[in-house]
Amino acid sequence: MPMLEGVIDSGNNPLAVVEDIAATNDWSFERSGEDEITIVSKGNWTDYQLSFTWMNEIEALHLACAFDMKIPSAHRPEVQRLIAAINEQLWIGHFDIWTHTGMIMYRQALVLPGGLSATTAQCESMLVSAIHACERYYPAFQFVVWAGKSAAEAMTAAMFDTMGEA
Repeated sequence: MPMLEGVIDSGNNPLAVVEDIAATNDWSFERSGEDEITIVSKGNWTDYQLSFTWMNEIEALHLACAFDMKIPSAHRPEVQRLIAAINEQLWIGHFDIWTHTGMIMYRQALVLPGGLSATTAQCESMLVSAIHACERYYPAFQFVVWAGKSAAEAMTAAMFDTMGEA
């Protein structure tokens, strides 16, 4: 668990709250600078890389959750249709394709104007909602990218809730 020496404990920097959550849960994390922390979380489908960035100029804590799935150019139009359909279902956050890498990413932000501090509950909620959205829709992205299904077929499969485990 690498950490920066002299980590910032500022009440105005919400990354201190995120770092405390990661340390308390014994999650692997790294501070790549004063304004960014990355946590790796193991999911049911894949590992998720959650990067929190404090954007001081707009007073917002930005979360980007990525997973290892690059979208081939040929599948991008259908994946864009899938992302539009998924985003219609989300109340908080959204999915994007990072155009220069072709990676899918879930994003959301917490605005903290005027020096407001982030709470543990707010940061935990961001983490939980990101992982939940990625876990729910990862199979839909797989259907389009690897099985050649349409966005509509992938959404039908993603919206199907199973009960229990086999």
